[in-house]
Amino acid sequence: MLIKRKSIENEQAHRPASKKAAAADSRAEAPEARSRKPKYAPVTLSEMDGVRYLHFGTEWVQGAMRLRRPYWIELEYAQQMMAWMLFIDAPRHIVQLGLGTGALTKFCHKHFTESRVTAVELNPSVIRICADMFKLPPDDDRLTVLEMDALAYIAQAAADPGQIDVLQIDLYDATARGPVLDTPEFYADCAAALSPLGVATVNLFGDHPSFKRNVKAMRYAFDTVITLPEVHDGNVVALCFNTPPVLDFAELHEAAATILAETRMPARSWVNGIKSAWLDRA
Repeated sequence: MLIKRKSIENEQAHRPASKKAAAADSRAEAPEARSRKPKYAPVTLSEMDGVRYLHFGTEWVQGAMRLRRPYWIELEYAQQMMAWMLFIDAPRHIVQLGLGTGALTKFCHKHFTESRVTAVELNPSVIRICADMFKLPPDDDRLTVLEMDALAYIAQAAADPGQIDVLQIDLYDATARGPVLDTPEFYADCAAALSPLGVATVNLFGDHPSFKRNVKAMRYAFDTVITLPEVHDGNVVALCFNTPPVLDFAELHEAAATILAETRMPARSWVNGIKSAWLDRA
C-alpha cells in the first residue's frame, strides 16, 4: 500500500525546462516518420517506509529513492540495469533513455567520474521533480539532462555511430505495461549508436505480450541478447551486445566481487543470472 500520495502540477509542460533543452529540441528535428506528439501524464509521488516513489498518475511505480540513501539504486530491476559493469570498466559516454527518478543517472555520475553521462527525458515535469524531490544534481561538465524525445535522440546518435558505450533504456508510459519504443528500427538505431563493444540494458515486463515482441526486435538489431531472471512485479532486464560477449564466468565472478566491494551492487547475482540464461539457450 502506498501512502502520502500527492499530485504534482504539470505546469508549463510544453515549455522547455531550460535554454539547453530548447537548443536540444532545435537540433532534434528527426524525420517526420520518427516524430511523436508528446503526451504528458500527471506526475505523482508517494512515500512508504522511508522510500519515495514516482508515479505517472497511477499505482505503477516509475522509480524510487530511499530518503537516507539518495544515490543508492533502490529497486532490484534498476540495479540489474547496471549489469553492463561486468563487461565495461571505463565507459566514455553513458546514456539513459527515460529519466525516472534519476537513480541510474545519479549512480553513474557519482561512480564513473571520468565518464560523460546523458539522460534523455520527454516530460519536463519529470526533470523538475527529479531535481526538486529526488536529488538529481545540476548539469555540469560531465552530466547533461536533455528534455527531448528519446526516439529523436537515438536517431541522431545513430547518424554518428559508435559514440555511446553504455545505453540504458527504461521507457514506460503511465500504464507501465510495455516499453513506449519497441520497434526493430528503434533498436537498430540503438545498436548503431553504440560502440562495437558497447552494451545496452533494457527494462522489460516478462509477463506481458510486449516481452516477446521486444526480444525479437532486439535480436534483429543486436548480435547477442541475454535476459536476466525476472525480479519483482515481472521486470526482466535484457543485456544487448553488438559484439558477442566473452563469458568466462570465473572472470565475471572476479569482476562481480570488485563491483560489490566498490559500490555494494549485488553483481554476483547478475553473473548467476547471465550463466543461467546462457545455459538455458544452449
